[in-house]
Amino acid sequence: MSDVITQYGFLLLILACVFGFFMAWGVGANDVANAMGTSVGAKAITIKQAIIIAMIFEFTGAWLAGGEVTSTIRSGIIDAEAAGFDEQPELLVFGMLSSLLAAGIWLLVASKFGWPVSTTHSIIGAIVGFAVVGISVDAVMWGQVGSIVASWVISPVFSGTIAFVLFMTVQKLVLSTDDPFANAKKYVPYYIFLVGFIIGMVTLVKGLSHVGLEITFMQSLLVSLLIGAVAMAVGIAMLKRIHNVPEDNLDERFKSVERVFGVLMIFTACSMAFAHGSNDVANAIGPLAAVNSVIASGGVFDTQSALPMWILLLGGGGIVAGLAMWGHRVIATIGRNITELTPSRGFAAELAAATTVVIASGTGIPVSTTHTLVGAVLGVGLARGIGALNLSMVGKIFVSWVVTLPIGAFLSIIFFTIFTGIFG
Repeated sequence: MSDVITQYGFLLLILACVFGFFMAWGVGANDVANAMGTSVGAKAITIKQAIIIAMIFEFTGAWLAGGEVTSTIRSGIIDAEAAGFDEQPELLVFGMLSSLLAAGIWLLVASKFGWPVSTTHSIIGAIVGFAVVGISVDAVMWGQVGSIVASWVISPVFSGTIAFVLFMTVQKLVLSTDDPFANAKKYVPYYIFLVGFIIGMVTLVKGLSHVGLEITFMQSLLVSLLIGAVAMAVGIAMLKRIHNVPEDNLDERFKSVERVFGVLMIFTACSMAFAHGSNDVANAIGPLAAVNSVIASGGVFDTQSALPMWILLLGGGGIVAGLAMWGHRVIATIGRNITELTPSRGFAAELAAATTVVIASGTGIPVSTTHTLVGAVLGVGLARGIGALNLSMVGKIFVSWVVTLPIGAFLSIIFFTIFTGIFG
């Protein structure tokens, strides 16, 4: 048993909880804002409604479908055997504390300026940084890091393509027709069905396995169809309350159509929050879970340790606090500053991003919600021509993405040196 863990175990766990909450706060302030930015930017929901939706669906997503990605963050980036954690488990504890603090600080800075950076890449950069300097280059599973790096390109392109195609269907079926309002009421329920089906499918196929429910693929398919049908029925009931305002003015006519899509965006906002919870809560609680398991077992590192419920609650609480306090800064960037969003455009972006994220969560690859959503918003903007995009804002976002990994790594190395100096 490690002397450091015996002597300072409780103090280190308290620090891990504080830093984990701080990191979760950053995830809420920066990343959840991505998830909600399109809905708020398209004026489908208010900031207050966004926070309530996020509280419910972020937490549900984390609890039901977050386990796959948490295990990647916790034990899929560093090779425990090569790192020698069995002999020196305190190195893992110092490293995870450094990673949480480094990523949390970078998210605080980025949120202050309204930059939508990737929380996934902040934490991964930090973990790689301490592992390379504090342990050895061989301790990093470069293959896993490589697949994450590949996802930076693949996820925005994938979600951008889906968003482009979805918005083109909206244009063809609804916006470019003689009676857009009637067609909106006709086709929007099918889009709502699609949202319910996709979220149901991913939750059942991948998410519920670690909760202890084993369901076959066919059962998942049937239940997901049912979830889609229920969502569709609720949507139809909500749409009945929207009436067309007959106007000669074309702009006014489209306002009624966009109100129909506003109903759809409430569903996509829920799905985006769920998808985000399933993927990104892991960034804050993965390292905390690793520290907790090492300290609880008296210094034994176990890659398959259970994820206690209190850690999920702490992560969920931090996320909601961050969104409520500072989320409005990044919401403005995503919702208004890349391209002008209306509910019909915002829905396509959100559903595309949610689909990409939940597919990735199911495969255990921690993609960046930020990248998928910005990619999707760009896809919708491109559907209207390159002139619809604010290219200087897009440039700033890309630069903030590129510097995220090295900054996370650099800060993590500094904190790792400090913790080793104090406790080691």
